[in-house]
Amino acid sequence: MNNEKIVSILNKQFPNPKCELNYTTCYELLIAVILSAQCTDKRVNIVTEQLFKKYNTPEKILNLGINELEKKIRSCGFYHNKAKNIIEMSKILKEQYNGCVPSDANQLQKLPGVGRKTANVIISEFYKGDAFAVDTHVFRVSNRLGIVKTKDVFTCENQLMKIFDKKDWSRLHLQMVLLGRYICKAQKPNCKNCPLNAICYYNTINSR
Repeated sequence: MNNEKIVSILNKQFPNPKCELNYTTCYELLIAVILSAQCTDKRVNIVTEQLFKKYNTPEKILNLGINELEKKIRSCGFYHNKAKNIIEMSKILKEQYNGCVPSDANQLQKLPGVGRKTANVIISEFYKGDAFAVDTHVFRVSNRLGIVKTKDVFTCENQLMKIFDKKDWSRLHLQMVLLGRYICKAQKPNCKNCPLNAICYYNTINSR
């Protein structure tokens, strides 16, 4: 697998990749990423467009309360657990971080509802650090291409970080997300129109 070629092709296909979650502050981004678990960015954006008009700080979310928050995020799925985590996370941010979202990965992962992927998204997207967030799209794309061969997300992330230059991590995350969302879909991937089909392991074994 020519990793430099993968980077080159993805740079050409997605020259200016952007996060498709709408946000204006780090706190808004954090809530949006939490809501995006098992939910589309499109749906999350619909929900947060209304939510953030009045409730876009830890204090305002805490004043809203868990019951009302559940009603507002219900369509994102798993709303009981997401609301609980958002309320608990907001309380910690208010009491320990003066309402600000930390930029340290370890501190982020101590927040309720914030796993490694979410922490990496915050670091790379908002704080412009080097991180390789592995969501369902990145995991699927990297395995199908044959860049990695693993069933474990943590192993996938570590392998990707070893394979690609650190300066490329954050951009590659966004590019793989877009590739997975619009071309290399979980069901019925559009291999014919994929810019990487000539060097893709999945396409090779399925076109025999």
